[in-house]
Amino acid sequence: MTASRVPRHEPPHEAPVPSGLASTSGGRSRDPAVFPEAPPSLLRATVPAQASRAAGVRTLVTECLTHLRLSPEPLDNAVLACGELFANAVGHGSSGPADTITVTLERVGRELRVTVADCSAALPRARITDLAAESGRGLAIVAALADDWGIAPPDPGTTGKKVWFTLVLHGMP
Repeated sequence: MTASRVPRHEPPHEAPVPSGLASTSGGRSRDPAVFPEAPPSLLRATVPAQASRAAGVRTLVTECLTHLRLSPEPLDNAVLACGELFANAVGHGSSGPADTITVTLERVGRELRVTVADCSAALPRARITDLAAESGRGLAIVAALADDWGIAPPDPGTTGKKVWFTLVLHGMP
């Protein structure tokens, strides 16, 4: 698993980094006249597309978001919804064990945006399941927990898609 914690405006050694994460600054000037600010990334982790990695992803997200001092409900909602999107990416967006999934957390103002990107162009779709079904509720769970969610095209030069959700962080400065 590779991960980086990208600082907002301070050097990486001044930002608290959750255990097990590498900190990088990208080596570019942060002068907004030269490089416009992108949304501040809290975490960007690339993980093998394997179901056995789900617990590690949840732990990584929990450690990262703990530094925001969120109350338990939004923290749990973010971790659960991210876990659902990761499971969907493994189950529906992966063609084999060599594939990877990228999880990105960004905070813009009072909003947290979590994005899960995989290499499949197949778009997710909500399913209607019966009560006995053991799967098929992931997107419904994400929709119930998040303030908004959607699908975005992949980054330039890559294949696949991004599925994202946002949570409004009430009571945050």
